Amino acid sequence: MENIQTDYLNSINLNADSDFPYLVLDVINDQSYPRNPGFQVMHWHEDLQFIYVLDGEIEIKTLDTSVQINTGSGIFINKNVIHLVNKKTSSCHYNSFIFPDYFLKFYFGSPATVFVEYIVGKNELPICCFPTEMDWCKSILSVLSRLAELENRKTEFYAYEVLCLLSALWLEVCRNIQVPCENTDTVIGTRMQKFLQYINEHYNEDISLDRLAGSANVSKSECLRCFKASLQTTPYKYLSEYRLSKAAELLKNSDEPIGNIADSVGFRQISHFGKCFKEKTGFSPRDYRKKK
Repeated sequence: MENIQTDYLNSINLNADSDFPYLVLDVINDQSYPRNPGFQVMHWHEDLQFIYVLDGEIEIKTLDTSVQINTGSGIFINKNVIHLVNKKTSSCHYNSFIFPDYFLKFYFGSPATVFVEYIVGKNELPICCFPTEMDWCKSILSVLSRLAELENRKTEFYAYEVLCLLSALWLEVCRNIQVPCENTDTVIGTRMQKFLQYINEHYNEDISLDRLAGSANVSKSECLRCFKASLQTTPYKYLSEYRLSKAAELLKNSDEPIGNIADSVGFRQISHFGKCFKEKTGFSPRDYRKKK
């Protein structure tokens, strides 16, 4: 997807600068441990992502589709795929495993590279679900379950165990997945790219439905339809979530006054900003900054 790096929110791997850039998010209901910049907003990763549902049901939305997976199931999300994960049940618990694709190549010039590049970054395979009722998924889900268990019993060999399991996971993926021959882009997906690009470039302004619809040369009703079909939300709600995610980044990474941050992300009234921010994170902007 062209210019994706500048069009959408890039959720950076929190361990990207470490010697082992493997990130596991433990998500319980509406809280992610650790808290990730892309949580509860449309985002993308430069890394690969697998999700394993420990309890409840979640929904994964991309620009083109929406899928639901429940307890014991899993999903693969390819690199650079714009997506959002929401819980669908009141009680929900899942693990998200995020890591760079070079983990799977072993070394420069390795023959394993072809088995990685066959799938990684392919637009024809943005996501792949692993439902419990499908026999071919059982080996994949077994490895995902072991990765989840490993987080509760880390030993001195933790990093090596992770690498071995990720290699076993990818081997099962390669054995069972065929990359489709045709691109699955849709009209709605193309329009949503334009809408989300416009929000990314103008979120700090007063965006009307008229202006947003105009960015894709469609009517207001068509804009509403696209958001509902693609993300099952409204443009206003998505814009608010996006602004709050941007504000959270600024609160964590800058010393800018809270009032200035609120205004810079599009909230003109600091009281409204504080109310919305606490509803999203469970903390006031001031407490969130102290915690981070």
